[in-house]
Amino acid sequence: MKMNNIKLIAFDLDGTLLDSVPDLADAADKTMQALGLPGVTEAQVQTWIGNGAEILIGRALSQSIDLDPELDPALHQQALAMFNRFYQEGGHQKTILYPGVKETLEALHQAGMPMAIVTNKPFQFVPHILAEYGIDHYFTDVIGGDTFPKKKPDPYALHWLMEKHCVSCKEMLMVGDSRNDVLAAQAASCYVVGLTYGYNYGQPISDSNPDRVLTQFSQLLDVVTLS
Repeated sequence: MKMNNIKLIAFDLDGTLLDSVPDLADAADKTMQALGLPGVTEAQVQTWIGNGAEILIGRALSQSIDLDPELDPALHQQALAMFNRFYQEGGHQKTILYPGVKETLEALHQAGMPMAIVTNKPFQFVPHILAEYGIDHYFTDVIGGDTFPKKKPDPYALHWLMEKHCVSCKEMLMVGDSRNDVLAAQAASCYVVGLTYGYNYGQPISDSNPDRVLTQFSQLLDVVTLS
């Protein structure tokens, strides 16, 4: 079944367009080692991504998806600053576009579909990464995790996009790999597509009941009707 009246698509970034775990894990591991704490692995970090850098580093310090309630706030902020520096210095050299992303975005762009980025990644990293991978020109809006007072799973950014572009909730589609994407879209009454290949805390994206579940990014062209 196709979605026939979509006039705006919002995309998550990490785990949806980009496989960024290797670089995030490197930065997190370097941070922990610099602090004299136990290191972290890619497998751990893959299950901790989705709520922004501050929560990711809190989880690394806690060595768990659940934040340690006794975590020292000063240590947390010190670790976050170190992580941001290591992540910036790493140059995203291990990050890659998922298969079919560029070709699919190009097809949507050629069809005149407005597209936006809605990610929980700190905004400071996002424009450079999009430009580095040659996809920045596809997006009319780029919203980071600190752009607005609230981030996904709150629907604030999706409501803002709908108001800006004058589209209704049934004319907007959210595409992501995490329950945060699905919950944000459901709270905004938008359509949502869940991708199986990304990062969702080790849980199947189907558990969050998106409108459609896709195994490949290019399958999006089979879902959205283009003029």
